[in-house]
Amino acid sequence: MITDYQIRVTPEVAASQEAIADYLSEEKAITAPITHVRILKRSIDARQRNIFVNLTVRTYIGEEPHDEVFPRVDYPDVSGRPEVVVVGAGPGGLFAALRLIEQGLRPIVVERGKDVHERKKDLAAISRTQTVDEESNYCFGEGGAGAYSDGKLYTRSKKRGSVEKILQVFCQHGASTAILADAHPHIGTDRLPAVIENMRNTILRSGGEVHFQTRMTRLLIHGNRVIGIEAQQAPDGHEVSFRGPVILATGHSARDVYRYLDAEHIEIEAKGIAVGVRLEHPAHLIDQIQYHSREGRGRFLPAAEYSFVTQVDGRGVYSFCMCPGGFVIPAATGPEQIVVNGMSPANRGTRWSNSGMVVETRPEDVEGEGPLKMMCFQEQLERLCWQQGNRKQTAPAQRMGDFVNGRLSADLPVSSYAPGLIASPLHFWLPTGISHRLQEGFRTFGHHARGFLTNDAVMIGVETRTSSPVRIVRQTETLQHVRLEGLFPCGEGAGYAGGIVSAGVDGERCADMCKAYLSQNHTDRRL
Repeated sequence: MITDYQIRVTPEVAASQEAIADYLSEEKAITAPITHVRILKRSIDARQRNIFVNLTVRTYIGEEPHDEVFPRVDYPDVSGRPEVVVVGAGPGGLFAALRLIEQGLRPIVVERGKDVHERKKDLAAISRTQTVDEESNYCFGEGGAGAYSDGKLYTRSKKRGSVEKILQVFCQHGASTAILADAHPHIGTDRLPAVIENMRNTILRSGGEVHFQTRMTRLLIHGNRVIGIEAQQAPDGHEVSFRGPVILATGHSARDVYRYLDAEHIEIEAKGIAVGVRLEHPAHLIDQIQYHSREGRGRFLPAAEYSFVTQVDGRGVYSFCMCPGGFVIPAATGPEQIVVNGMSPANRGTRWSNSGMVVETRPEDVEGEGPLKMMCFQEQLERLCWQQGNRKQTAPAQRMGDFVNGRLSADLPVSSYAPGLIASPLHFWLPTGISHRLQEGFRTFGHHARGFLTNDAVMIGVETRTSSPVRIVRQTETLQHVRLEGLFPCGEGAGYAGGIVSAGVDGERCADMCKAYLSQNHTDRRL
């Protein structure tokens, strides 16, 4: 017999299938032996001093499970099928490519950066040599900005596609099936690269192509129709072209692409972003606060998460991309920039926890005109941060309490940020609209979570790449660009997603619309 139950148990019971089975046998008066327990949903309720775990479990009584944990996708051989060019191998591009294969189309994936293994060497060099490879860094390369900057899969975007399908595809390519059950699923920076490599191998086995170190330089346009791209291949700068409709999934930091689109009068518009800092606490302190215990998480609870949001002077102030038991990382994509982000390994086991603490920033809050004004604002702030950081990747930082009280920090706590920190008056040089709102937001958060506002926490500047500063305008119905047929702006870089899962969902939607476009227009891919 197979029966599903919803139960509320202590963390100790939730930690093992044997303990869950024993609990069910007693609580539900099940006399026959429970042969297997499968956790379908799991969330932690830490609102009170006594912590509970809410579980939906499937029990197998007197039989072994024969059903699959999740449905698997069949990826056929698409050799010789119509081709579609996918620019970018982040989550938007990878899921677009996989969905194209499902639809019987042949993806040609073009990625400016390196594969996940070669990319890792360039990331290590940022801390070692204080230099950033403009084509291979925490934002550019196979897997995109998510590959080495966390792997969190939580999204509030439920309306535009199947979040469950995205998680299942990750599992099919090697992710733990725990992500199907957890309320806030997370693969981990240390495990996600192998999953991404498996996704690439699926594309290749199915007859698709993947080209690394190949940067798109321009779209090929025939009349009002995009028929392909031209690109430049490293290391010799060889020019190549690829033909077919184009799914443009270049990520939120491909500023050269935005400048190209603007110069070619391809419709784009300035988009609101969020700007602030990375805030890093000792992980044990966050555990104590969130779990209401001096002992912190104990043996059976994970590193604690938090989520804060408030309004200050008509703008949102909120935590973003919270990384329990993680690291702060250097996420610049070029010279004379400092940008920070966060990541967590799968076990979330470091002694620090961090999150972005950011302020909603709208186009009307920023001086200037034109669709690139928010991007220029990002660039100016990142350069200012670099200047404050001794013109290296050494990041300017300030203790949280000192920032709120307008004092320079005499010293700084030990931090996970590998390139190093330098004390700097962030309260003085950050734009007033950002610094003032952060100060007030921190006071509010400290009031709601006693101990959160502390000089044991350090603010590290600056967090500017929370989302794309540009939206590539597309039609609601077809997802194509408003003027150019055959161009499908996709994911975070196009301004239509905000994270790994929502970018994957948008990638699948763009692939479906591309299939419809080819079916309706019978486009000759050899034009």
